[in-house]
Amino acid sequence: MAHTEYVRDEHGESVKRYRSLLVDLLLAAAVLAFTIPTTAIGHSYALWGDPPDWLSHLVGAITAATMLVRRRTPWPAIIASAVCACVTAQTVPLILAAFSMTSEHRMRSWKIVALVLTAVYAVADYVDPYTDETLYLSVVRALTLVYLPALVGTWVCKYRGLVGELRAGVREREEFAASEERRRLARELHDTVTHAVTGMVLNAGIIRDVEDPAEIPELAAGIEDKGVQALAELRQLLTVLRRDEVPAARGADAIARLVRDAEAAGLRVDLHLDLPEDGLSPRVKHACYRLVQEGLSNVRKHAPGALVQVSCVLDGGQVCVRVDNTAGEGYHTHTMARRAASAGGGYGLDGLRERVTLVGGRLTAGPTPDGGFAIAARLPLSADDRSVE
Repeated sequence: MAHTEYVRDEHGESVKRYRSLLVDLLLAAAVLAFTIPTTAIGHSYALWGDPPDWLSHLVGAITAATMLVRRRTPWPAIIASAVCACVTAQTVPLILAAFSMTSEHRMRSWKIVALVLTAVYAVADYVDPYTDETLYLSVVRALTLVYLPALVGTWVCKYRGLVGELRAGVREREEFAASEERRRLARELHDTVTHAVTGMVLNAGIIRDVEDPAEIPELAAGIEDKGVQALAELRQLLTVLRRDEVPAARGADAIARLVRDAEAAGLRVDLHLDLPEDGLSPRVKHACYRLVQEGLSNVRKHAPGALVQVSCVLDGGQVCVRVDNTAGEGYHTHTMARRAASAGGGYGLDGLRERVTLVGGRLTAGPTPDGGFAIAARLPLSADDRSVE
């Protein structure tokens, strides 16, 4: 994706450079078209009289060449166009120089320079034997054809700057949205995979140490169920990515199922569930589900012999979710906990805190006085439902 955007930007910049070069070449050709033929037919003149043809050709060629560097610096075009007007009486380069001066550059003294170019145009137009030689009309033409293009150039420059800022803002927002999407997917993958793999690792450890062979089929079935559940959730997540939809929110029934699965894996869980099916936004329901899932996964990994209390209730217009456990007991359970912990990456609580914050809630996590651990969150009843985090 990043490589594609880079190639696209490079292609756009190349097209822009070629287009700019083509425009500059056309302007240089226009300057030559106004100066060289006029000298050839004998209609060029200088303010002091008839200039030699070679001088008119040279000045015209130099003025045309300055059109190729007008985007880098405005001064060569400004000086050359003024000299060209005085030597050949051709005023078109003055118009191009005045516009380029303000449209391609931010000059603080552009008004003074524009007035000087306007005066040069007015003088050259007034003494031109092929015009009406009316000072008033010469001044009007100078203001209209030199100062006005310079003024319009300032608007063009501001417009380009505004477009550049808008494009930069759009790109920044796109990068931020892509980053947030990656973080969301990382949270979903972590919560889905870690929960299932933790249960599978625990059951596998029990199978290795079990004394009664009759228990092995049941434990193996538990591993199979967890694997199937993980594959189903991953398939659902991939389907969401392909269809650009949102995953279905998991509510109170899913939380009860989590607790039943934990009990089937050997945990002792006391559930207090009192959440309405209606009135909660999908994002809040999903956050409750993930919080309970992460809490039970942590107990399985770090204190599988502990007593767990899960509470999901309404309190003061907010959803209160809490998973706390006592300290685990027994060497055998701690051995399994160390095995399960090796499968985790340590991102669960951080991702959970982000998830809770995104729905407008507050998360607390830490040890309890009895040596256990507690995860608690207070969530609003509703949140922005455009996506399910």
